[in-house]
Amino acid sequence: MAVEKGFLDIVLEATLVAQLVMALLLLMSISSWTMIIYKWITLSRARRRAEEGLERFTNARDLREAVQSLGGDASSPLYHVAQQGVAEFNRLKEAGNSGDVVADNVRRALRQGVTESMNSLGSSVSFLATAANTAPFIGLFGTVWGIMHSFHQIAQMKTASIATVAPGISEALIATAVGLFVAIPATVGYNSFLGMMQTIEGELVNFAGVFLNRVQRELNVYRGPKAVNNNPQAHEQPRY
Repeated sequence: MAVEKGFLDIVLEATLVAQLVMALLLLMSISSWTMIIYKWITLSRARRRAEEGLERFTNARDLREAVQSLGGDASSPLYHVAQQGVAEFNRLKEAGNSGDVVADNVRRALRQGVTESMNSLGSSVSFLATAANTAPFIGLFGTVWGIMHSFHQIAQMKTASIATVAPGISEALIATAVGLFVAIPATVGYNSFLGMMQTIEGELVNFAGVFLNRVQRELNVYRGPKAVNNNPQAHEQPRY
């Protein structure tokens, strides 16, 4: 009576090359799922905090209150962008630059902050793209090797019976299945994270626009003729 072999039995009886291929795919699968779970939590939290921070920043009365509304939450994607903008604003006003120079430089600082924040959020996501693109080919290599092993067995035993070719075909099919098992979740995760990152980037761009508008309003207030009234203290610029 023939004994039905399970998945583990087939893997253990496979050739060394096939076992190495499946071990590599298993490692890629574990790494991909770990990255998917981690990035889903990270990006979901970042999107939520960006939306909440932008709303608080927009509803604040002035730039000082708006910056303070962000608090010291360094995990918020808005935090780094605001830091870049505030640091540039204070540095240029201390140097006595004109309002136009301040606004232009703050705009560039905010753009740089958005880029750096998105680079930080997108770190390691490229691994999912790599796994999605390479796993099917690694599985295909295992498939080809299994078929080659089957033909080798046929040549040695000089028979083409099912019992002779079945082990090699099983290796081939398992390698293909494991390759797809790695590639499909990685592809879905990568595309989902791209969409989430585009949403977050949109929030950061909107935040940078609101920040720059508040800076320009502050500059107009402090350099306006009515706001000066020939009082030297009126020329002093606030720090944030």
